[in-house]
Amino acid sequence: MAEKGQKQQAAIYCRVSTTKENQASSLERQEKELVELARTNGMDVHTVFKEQASGYSLERDCLLALLDLCKEGIVSCLLITDDTRLGRGKTKIALLYQLKKYGVPIYTAHHQGELVLSEADEMVLEIVGIVEEYQRKLHNLKIKRGMRTAVASGYRPEQNLSKKRGGGRYELDLPVEEIVRLRDRGLTFYEIALTLKGMGVDCSKATVHRRYQKYIKENA
Repeated sequence: MAEKGQKQQAAIYCRVSTTKENQASSLERQEKELVELARTNGMDVHTVFKEQASGYSLERDCLLALLDLCKEGIVSCLLITDDTRLGRGKTKIALLYQLKKYGVPIYTAHHQGELVLSEADEMVLEIVGIVEEYQRKLHNLKIKRGMRTAVASGYRPEQNLSKKRGGGRYELDLPVEEIVRLRDRGLTFYEIALTLKGMGVDCSKATVHRRYQKYIKENA
């Protein structure tokens, strides 16, 4: 999301399904419409992607580059002529859901504003969200069950503690790489803290967030 007083940084995505020469003009028309849409809504165009590929495929170089920009927060909104340009069938649903998780709104030339989903699409996205939530819960429960078995067999979670240098406080020796991996999979810091507790590491979401930010800063 753009900060107050700043323009939204928009990514434009144009797509045609075939590589025929006459499709090039369609890409140019899409770009022109979307540049105008950005201007009308007071947005800055950060990047324009133009691609000739099937809407049923996820193996699109420009699409993957676009998702990277959205995930990293470099662009704050996406502009397309209509939702079929993003994708078709299951691919479209998957992409709509992923962009929703990234918090990236979609604007279309067709709606002359933010994309309005059909009731069917809204329902499918809601179902996908519920399924993903329960998958995370099942994952955490399996970890907790496994750790209870490990503790019963002699594993001692307190061995994850190490003393801080230069002081009397103790600092958790958190598995930072696991935190990063779980974060990349879309888990919140609260969910990661729950997962680590299941592994025998009792920590707060604030601690997890702090270690994550420290890792990112050190490896930038």
